[in-house]
Amino acid sequence: MNKILLIIVLVLIISTPFMANAQGLVKCTGPDDCNIDAFFRSLAGIYDFIVQTIATPLGVLAIMVGGIMMLISAGNPNMMSLGKKIFWTAVIGLVLVYGTKVIINIIIRAAGGNIREL
Repeated sequence: MNKILLIIVLVLIISTPFMANAQGLVKCTGPDDCNIDAFFRSLAGIYDFIVQTIATPLGVLAIMVGGIMMLISAGNPNMMSLGKKIFWTAVIGLVLVYGTKVIINIIIRAAGGNIREL
């Protein structure tokens, strides 16, 4: 339990500068500027922030860990299979994260949003 708490605290400390970079995600500057397009631009900004600062680095890190585990398995089939599982899970996760952009654009287009500005 202490290891998990330590990992959570370290992740929060390391990610603090990235979270401070999240300001300016909401694109609405005043009451006259707040419309459905500003809402969708804000959602797109939040999505881009999550993908660029959270999902992509974690996915790349997981791919590296899986690859390293496969390299250092030294013939141990359990470690090799765990490394493959981590590697392919990270690859599939990154494909899904980047594939959601298509789904988001379809939803925005169906709701009447202007996707050219996103």
